[in-house]
Amino acid sequence: MKVGNDGANDKRPNDARPGGGSGDGLPLTAREQRFDIRIARDGTWFHEGDPIRRIELVKLFATVLRRDEAGDFWLVTPVERGRIVVEDTPFVAVEMAASGGGDEQLLSFRTNLDEWVECGPDHPIRVVHNPENGEPTPYILIRNGLEARILRPVYYEMVDRADTRGHDGEAEVGVWSKKVFFALGRLPGG
Repeated sequence: MKVGNDGANDKRPNDARPGGGSGDGLPLTAREQRFDIRIARDGTWFHEGDPIRRIELVKLFATVLRRDEAGDFWLVTPVERGRIVVEDTPFVAVEMAASGGGDEQLLSFRTNLDEWVECGPDHPIRVVHNPENGEPTPYILIRNGLEARILRPVYYEMVDRADTRGHDGEAEVGVWSKKVFFALGRLPGG
């Protein structure tokens, strides 16, 4: 399986390539490698087509995972970097904890790699609706452009805690966390 584009396999220093430096915020001194790593939609990491079964190794890789301005995913160390394939998001939110209520509510999410984040201005929720069937897919920002897709059962827990507020003749449904309202969708006739 080929990972990345032809430029990802170019071993010349970045400043010797057409276009000069990387401009992607990744270290210029890191040598590009070809990594046959893929993160499946369910959050499973694969190397050369086989799942990586050691969670400690996946957690280590996740610490050097970066996303550039073009939306490509990289594993980056001081000496090498390699583009990897991510089918949807690198993480999956598998659990939610809630405390408080109303705009004082705090929602926390646990990823498939046991990392907890508190939803708020630094870790916002966004919902993408499928244009064909309208089905929502919610995401939460984990860090530096890296998101977790919120699993359907966790999303239903959020909906159970949702508030409705009127806006431009429609009702907006969403959840509060750290005094920020995160819209999950709209209902006509609000």
